[in-house]
Amino acid sequence: MSSLNRLALRSLPTLAAAQQSFSTGAAAFSSSYARSFSRSSTPLFIPSHISTHRQFNNHSAMRTYASTSRSQTPNGSDILASYSSDSHIGQDVAHAMEMLAKADAVCFDVDSTVIDEEGIDVLADTLGKGPEVTAWTTKAMDGNIKFEDALAARLEIIQPSKTDIANCLEKHPLRLSPGVDRLVDALHKRGTDVYLVSGGFRLMIEPVAEVLGVSFDRIYANTITFDESGDYTGFDSNEPTSADQGKPKALTMIKEKYGYKTMVMVGDGATDAQAKPPADAFVGFGGVVARAAVKEKACWFVHDFETMIDIVNKNSN
Repeated sequence: MSSLNRLALRSLPTLAAAQQSFSTGAAAFSSSYARSFSRSSTPLFIPSHISTHRQFNNHSAMRTYASTSRSQTPNGSDILASYSSDSHIGQDVAHAMEMLAKADAVCFDVDSTVIDEEGIDVLADTLGKGPEVTAWTTKAMDGNIKFEDALAARLEIIQPSKTDIANCLEKHPLRLSPGVDRLVDALHKRGTDVYLVSGGFRLMIEPVAEVLGVSFDRIYANTITFDESGDYTGFDSNEPTSADQGKPKALTMIKEKYGYKTMVMVGDGATDAQAKPPADAFVGFGGVVARAAVKEKACWFVHDFETMIDIVNKNSN
């Protein structure tokens, strides 16, 4: 048994005390896992078919506007005018760019946005249930079925144990989408709070959060429950992201608790588009999967993070 599995199996929760002991065990598990791939281990996160050159090719389309503080943020029209106009699509690109320029909080979906795959599909593949689960994932992300129904159906198919999850992450470390680490770094340096708001599983997201420097209390995701042997028993339906309209509920909780004035949501799925409002802008991400329903609803639809990074860097305190 690997050290990772021993950590994952330590402090197994009882059904009566699942939430408290699960959080403790998950924190130890994710800390150990995250240390196994440091920020310098770029190849573990960037798919081999994506070259470094391709990640930066949008700079050729950029013109410049003066860097400024958020108290003097240029309006969205000025920001948009500084870039090649034919390279940006969305319902209100200028508004989204302005909101990003002055955002005090940015919330990211995780699957197919922060990472370049769907975590639950990766887990299903390792358990030999890939095609069946992927079909449910596609329905959920395209908005063709209530999210809670898709979540319950997929978990019922795979019924992952703690050991299954630990083995999955050991054999298949989740890979960051190109550029997302630099975007999160830029936001943090500017003083913008970053949240991971996902319909995925906390146990799989915490290692990713640790690598990005996002604290665990800024993760809003689903919690799988286990019995004393570490076998699957279900999921916590009290998590806001466990049901349809869960992301707007999560963002409302965040906004009310911390009093953010400007919040942006970034994600690839229909459930992410639902988050505006309370988000002031929704940036659809199509760098992994470009979904037509998301493109139609996004204020701004992007295929990479380069222009977003540029805007954040030019609008810092």
